[in-house]
Amino acid sequence: MSGPGGAFDAGCRRCPRLAAFLDQVRRDHPDYHAAPVPPFGDRDPRLLIVGLAPGLHGANRTGRPFTGDHAGILLYQALFEAGFGSRPESRSATDRLRLRGCRITNAVKCVPPGNRPTTAEIRCCNRFLARELEALGPGRVVLALGRIAHDAVLRALGLRLSAHPFAHGAEHDLPGALRLIDSYHCSRYNTHTGRLTEAMFQQVMARARRLAG
Repeated sequence: MSGPGGAFDAGCRRCPRLAAFLDQVRRDHPDYHAAPVPPFGDRDPRLLIVGLAPGLHGANRTGRPFTGDHAGILLYQALFEAGFGSRPESRSATDRLRLRGCRITNAVKCVPPGNRPTTAEIRCCNRFLARELEALGPGRVVLALGRIAHDAVLRALGLRLSAHPFAHGAEHDLPGALRLIDSYHCSRYNTHTGRLTEAMFQQVMARARRLAG
C-alpha cells in the first residue's frame, strides 16, 4: 500500500531501532498491526493532519492513525463536527468511517520505544512526509499536532525552523500556497492537564475548515 506519490513504504526497515522494536512487538502481540502505519483518509485532501507517531497500543495495534488510543477520541470527534468525518469515532481500520477532504498521517510511521522517536528517525522518515506535502495542491491546509510534527513539516519543505516558530493556534504561509496551522497534540497528558481543552481544539479545527474551504 502506498500514499500519494509513493509517500508510504509498508515494508520500510530503514531505522534499525524501530525495526527491531517492531519485531519484538510482533512477538509479544501477534495480533497487532506492528508495522509502518499508512496514512488514512482522502487521497486528494484539502486538509492534511500530521501527528507524531503511532501509539504502541493505538495505531500500532489497529493499523490506522489515532485509532485505539486516547488521542484519537478528541481528533475524530472534532473531524466529525467539522464535516470531515462520516462518524465521530474511529474504532478499527476496518470500520465504515470515511474522511472527506481530509487525510491523517504521522511524522514517523513506525511506533518508537517509549513513544519517543530519535532525531535521526524523524529525519529518516521525513522523505515520506515530503512526498505527501508535494502531492498537495495550492491552497491546501496542513494541521500539525505538536511541535515535532510542526518541525517535521518545515524540514520536509526545506524551511528554517526559526522562521516559523511553533505556537498553539499559530498560522504560517508556506511555499506552494500552503497554510500551516499549529495545535498542541491531543494526547492524554495534554487534555488531562488542561493544556489542550476541547474548546481550544475545536477552535483550531474550525479555522482549518474555513481555510480549507
